[in-house]
Amino acid sequence: LKPRGSEARAPSGRPQAAERAMASMLGGLGGLFGNTCNLDITIDVEPNRKTAPLGRDRKGERGYIFTDGEDVSGTAVVSVRPGKKLEHQGIKVELIGQVDMLWDKSNSYDFFSITKDLEPPGAMFETKQYKWKFGSVDKQNETYCGINVRLRYFVRLVVLRNYALNHVKEVDFVVQNLYPQPELNNTIKMEVG
Repeated sequence: LKPRGSEARAPSGRPQAAERAMASMLGGLGGLFGNTCNLDITIDVEPNRKTAPLGRDRKGERGYIFTDGEDVSGTAVVSVRPGKKLEHQGIKVELIGQVDMLWDKSNSYDFFSITKDLEPPGAMFETKQYKWKFGSVDKQNETYCGINVRLRYFVRLVVLRNYALNHVKEVDFVVQNLYPQPELNNTIKMEVG
């Protein structure tokens, strides 16, 4: 599963796409300063859990299938480079349901969001691993990818920074709800003529 960046708005009010563009412009300075940490987030699943494509625009990417009411749990790892210090305003993991307008990447709507704090504000000098779990999550809407709109669920790991860009990593999953087949009503008779 490949994590993907979001087009949601950042706390600063700017679209995250704009913040990522600014970060890539400053990327030339990466050789001087470097990134202080790397993020990794995984969803815990049993080996035989099925997967489904994430959408037409994300060719080859697949996500694990979950249903309404299932627990979503996993592991988050914040790796601090040796000899570096990571000052942060907190580390959190979010479970988000989002509707994206494919023709307007900066305009998205979060219809569902749960947040769990993993670490209070402070400083980190070494790699830390966190276990997280969202129990019995109500996922009424199914994942959908159409021509103009996409409905997606994902887990986002965020390291909040005070004056720098937040470190963000996301991993998508698919929601499919199976319902019993409706009963056929063959009692309707029509007379024509």
